[in-house]
Amino acid sequence: MDTQTEHLDDTARLIAERACERLILDFVHTLDLGDPGDVAELFTDDGSWEWPEGDRRIEGRDALRSYFAGRPADRLSRRICTNVLVTVTSGTTASATTYFTTYRVDGYAGGFVPPRAPTQVGHYEDTFRKVDDRWLLSSRTLFLAFAGPTDRIETAAPRDTL
Repeated sequence: MDTQTEHLDDTARLIAERACERLILDFVHTLDLGDPGDVAELFTDDGSWEWPEGDRRIEGRDALRSYFAGRPADRLSRRICTNVLVTVTSGTTASATTYFTTYRVDGYAGGFVPPRAPTQVGHYEDTFRKVDDRWLLSSRTLFLAFAGPTDRIETAAPRDTL
């Protein structure tokens, strides 16, 4: 057993792991189906989001809110997260690696979008911190293995595809 986490019993470790897994899922759910700017509430006040390949680093909850709220209003996206591996490093810290696949188009006006290849495939490396008895993201770094431009679709009359 890791000496840093020896003092955590199995139940406390499982609760911490599950809380961090939930944050990972809440992040993508909010981006895809909610108000994207609200993902800022999942971060610590000094939290950061980084994409080293894109040379982007956003720090602080207000900057994160502004950054994510700035995504195009006509964007349709769905993210699939798998292989979530959370490691609890203490009673108040943890880290995780999560694989993700992003399907995304701009110009969405409703209806079905014909299937297409993913826009991105990669992984997140996260750190978490427990603040006031609540687990939050303290950092998220995005690494892409496969990436392409976001397609812009032309608005067409919705078709009955069922």
